[in-house]
Amino acid sequence: MQALSQSPTDPAFVQDPYPFYHRARAAGDLFLWEDYGQLAAAGYAQVKRLLKDRRLGREMPADLAPPVPERLQPFYDVEAHSMLELDPPRHTRLRGLVLRAFTSATVEAQRPAIEALCTDLIARFPSGPFDLLEAFCRPLPVITIATLLGVDTARAPDLLAWSNAMVGMYQAGRTREMEEAAIAATQAFTAFLAEEITRRRASPSDDLISQLIAAEAEGEKLTAAELTSTVILLLNAGHEATVHSLGNGIKIIFEHELAAHASSTENAPLLTEEILRHAPPLHIFERIAREDFEIYGHHLKRGQRISCLLAGANRDPDAYPDPDSFNPTRRGPSNMAFGAGLHFCVGAPLARLELQIALPALFTACPGLTLAEPPLYAPVYHFHGLEKLIVTA
Repeated sequence: MQALSQSPTDPAFVQDPYPFYHRARAAGDLFLWEDYGQLAAAGYAQVKRLLKDRRLGREMPADLAPPVPERLQPFYDVEAHSMLELDPPRHTRLRGLVLRAFTSATVEAQRPAIEALCTDLIARFPSGPFDLLEAFCRPLPVITIATLLGVDTARAPDLLAWSNAMVGMYQAGRTREMEEAAIAATQAFTAFLAEEITRRRASPSDDLISQLIAAEAEGEKLTAAELTSTVILLLNAGHEATVHSLGNGIKIIFEHELAAHASSTENAPLLTEEILRHAPPLHIFERIAREDFEIYGHHLKRGQRISCLLAGANRDPDAYPDPDSFNPTRRGPSNMAFGAGLHFCVGAPLARLELQIALPALFTACPGLTLAEPPLYAPVYHFHGLEKLIVTA
């Protein structure tokens, strides 16, 4: 097995990690990423197989889990009930309850509200250069998910700030300051949701929180802790990936002079999939061995971590011809932007719907939209999104 070194905080890598992913695929089915000290896979077939292998999960076996520092306990108390971090049978139960409320009909019902929100946000664009991330890409997903959940959209700035702080816990090179911000955000978020959930229990309405409270399977419902963790997960994941996908997609549309193509709603589904393939918002999803077993000729030990490089899989030439080129009419296998297997993203349909509505709305309403300065990716990993997107309308 080949060992490769690449600092995840190297500025050049953050701006363009794909040369490393190509090198990683050439190293074999699995390679050792020295900077993380763990195995990783960057090929499409390999990543898909790992994500679907039931011998790999998300939970560290209890007897192997390191102790959580007391100061970080509030964050991990929430994580302990997040279906993203759980394996069956708890994951099966939680995901089933969420899916009973978060149906395709629930998502599709958001279409008129998303269309109206796009129109409203675009109407507020200033006349001079402005940051499209702040004016459009960030508020659209957070207001959408807040509306779906039944949360007062006036609190959207708080939700955004709390989510951004909590996501810092997953970044390479996180600092003590980032950890403290995440804990403060977790506590504020939890307190806010406790009030929301209490209010909804007393007076249910036609929103996702009320539906989650009512969701029941075989006599079981979400506990208070599970409900809080689930709503935080839906809010955080429900907008974080969409913000990055929108920003990355608009950057690509500018770079390839595809504004006219992007203005058509008919082109939106394939365009959206190619954006998600070419510039996914999340680059790594980690798995943990639930038992000792052998795969690709390597023996994995129980509790051993392995990284699935989603973005590497999306640029695999064995899955996508000429993978580094952006082809807005490309057809091919399902991309790995939202993962695969048991933990395939619950919010993927909503994220896709938002992109398919937002991109045509933006480029139809603003045919003269142009970049005012070259966009750069934010200096973080393993999320991949722009720092800012300065444009003129």
